[in-house]
Amino acid sequence: MLIAEVGIAELLWWTIELFFLFMFIWIFVILIADIFRDHELSGWGKAGWILLLIILPLIGSLIYIIVRGPSMAERSRKQAAAAQAQVDDYIRETVSVGGPAAELTRLATLRDNGTISEDEFQTMKAKVVAGS
Repeated sequence: MLIAEVGIAELLWWTIELFFLFMFIWIFVILIADIFRDHELSGWGKAGWILLLIILPLIGSLIYIIVRGPSMAERSRKQAAAAQAQVDDYIRETVSVGGPAAELTRLATLRDNGTISEDEFQTMKAKVVAGS
């Protein structure tokens, strides 16, 4: 089949079919992920839903979305909130623990207490500034 033999209508129809195929696969993956993310659903319940999705993919997907749609949104919201809290904790820990400013403050305190000399302070300060 040559490119010249393909009409614009065939190309448009093929594009629409491809779009809906990808959309269906994406929804199927989201539903399978949601089934495994739900900790309240028993193992038999998960097996039943997966079996329904495999045997009757279109009808099973619609039934799952109708029956479990609100809980899907709640699980997704909880997962996003947990991920955001984890990122916030990491940022808070990273900022509070150190960074160049905290290291320089610590070095200045050591110098002021007489623990290190001015030359040692300048050497360590150069390393901290170069490392950041």
